[in-house]
Amino acid sequence: MTDTSAKKVGVLLVNLGSPASPKTGDVRRFLREFLGDPRVVNLPRPLWWLILNLFVLPFRPKKSAHAYQSIWTEQGSPLIVFTEKLTAKLQGFEGLDGTNLVIDCAMRYGKPALREKLQNFQKQGVHEIVILPLYPQYSSTTTASIFDVVAEEFVSWRHMPGLHFISDFHEHPSYIEALAQSVRQHWQANGQAELLLLSFHGLPAKLTEWGDPYFYQCQTTGRLLAEQLGLNEQQWKLVFQSRFGKAEWLKPYCVEVLQELPQQGIKNVDVICPGFSVDCLETLEEIAIANQEIFLEAGGETYRYIPCLNDSDAHVEVMLDLIKTVH
Repeated sequence: MTDTSAKKVGVLLVNLGSPASPKTGDVRRFLREFLGDPRVVNLPRPLWWLILNLFVLPFRPKKSAHAYQSIWTEQGSPLIVFTEKLTAKLQGFEGLDGTNLVIDCAMRYGKPALREKLQNFQKQGVHEIVILPLYPQYSSTTTASIFDVVAEEFVSWRHMPGLHFISDFHEHPSYIEALAQSVRQHWQANGQAELLLLSFHGLPAKLTEWGDPYFYQCQTTGRLLAEQLGLNEQQWKLVFQSRFGKAEWLKPYCVEVLQELPQQGIKNVDVICPGFSVDCLETLEEIAIANQEIFLEAGGETYRYIPCLNDSDAHVEVMLDLIKTVH
């Protein structure tokens, strides 16, 4: 009979990743790995190889390095720092049945590497593994890419532990309540703006036609958050950011909406990014800095960014609730 008190379950929080430093060379190495993932860019490999190596990697790393430098901290990349702090707060908790939870974090691209962390679990003799991507909404470009690496790593394992893969938590009550709580705290400290803008990372529109549920999950998250906050349709709006290239992406585009709002008489906005578990380059530089400038130049007056859940106690509770759903 198995002694459940000695059962060991590895829980791995997985995020996107970050360059080792904001130097151009490190950014180039990170972008090569990230943009070289077939899940990220859905173009024929030979064509994309030419575009990536002839037109993207020779020029984009310098621009991206400058952006990283603007948000880099003494501790390092905000994405990695917040992910590690969140993980540290989770360590020490036990499973519902007294199971020994071994909680760690990994990055899909860069360090700490996902494969290395899985191999660490193997060395520790875990009986089960829980993979928890820190993407609330599922996408084939992010969540599925993590699963690819897990599956590839497991091919070489003789003994397969039990596997639980949490593909999304876009409508989990704890997650929605944590988001609502962060918005309420922001309003208590700063007052409520005329409009709450919910900005999600954009994706090519074609992916929705191909069956990716991301667009619909973003819509569900937005609706549930608005309901939790008691907002009517005129008090919130959902947009998509970070369009790349000339193809049609998910709409409405965040930048276009920010440019139009002042002409519509809305000059005070709060912005939150519910698709990100922790703050990163995209939220801290693009949303909090660059998009603020766009809004103010268009005639806006007040633009306030609401931080991600990061390592807040509410976020810890969300993670624990998600772990409890599978163990």
